[in-house]
Amino acid sequence: MGLFSNNKISRDDLKPGDHIYAWRNAYIYSHHGIYIGDGKVIHFTRGDGPSIREGSVLDKIIVSSVTNHGGYNPCPNCGKRSNTRGVISSCLDCFLARGDLHLFKYSVSLATFMTKLRGGTCTTAPSDPSDEVISRAKFLLMINGFGDYHLFKNNCEDFAMYCKTSLVVGQSYVLGRNGQANTVGLAACVARMLTPLVRNVIRLFSDVGMRKDAIKVPVESLVAWRNKDDTFVKRERRLQHTNKHSVLTFYKHIVKFRFVIFSKLC
Repeated sequence: MGLFSNNKISRDDLKPGDHIYAWRNAYIYSHHGIYIGDGKVIHFTRGDGPSIREGSVLDKIIVSSVTNHGGYNPCPNCGKRSNTRGVISSCLDCFLARGDLHLFKYSVSLATFMTKLRGGTCTTAPSDPSDEVISRAKFLLMINGFGDYHLFKNNCEDFAMYCKTSLVVGQSYVLGRNGQANTVGLAACVARMLTPLVRNVIRLFSDVGMRKDAIKVPVESLVAWRNKDDTFVKRERRLQHTNKHSVLTFYKHIVKFRFVIFSKLC
């Protein structure tokens, strides 16, 4: 399984703030979370509920992301759980569910990204400092504030990537731009009929690190937006538009100035 083990790491190499993942169900999909230290992981899970809607075929394939120890055999570290849905904290063993530990990589080069044949393992986007990453994860854990689980629009990889970068896409705080969702989405199904290079190019332009419409959103604003308050987004987009216009105007003046100087010299 060399295709899936390139990012495998040992527990001794783990650092607080790392985005980690483990493959599930014979490498069909992976579960992602944020390691916060002391053997604990904060992650976003569908629990025993549906990932898209009741009766979905995928709900029969993608089972709960949390190890079920049974009512009479609770995890010695996590104890007996009354809720396994939403943003939760687990021990590393429960998170891995007997799978191997992998590190999701940030700030990878375009060349490295293009060599990955499977999405959901890396991004070109840079990570924020570990203390900010852990703070976001703990805030979302405290209020269980990441919304309902959705396989394509709001999943565990989205949660971990947001904690690491605070990036969302566009004015509507769109998530679901992660590599794993892009791998199993409609575009990916079409892309499988193309060459590996073309498939990776399509995946590259979907990566949040490459998108021009990705913006940083504080965790409090993300939660507020989920309560239908998108004031921050509108203000942020206006600010970015103003800055972009200012930069373009600046470069136009430089070009004009060079043209005038060149004309006089001639």
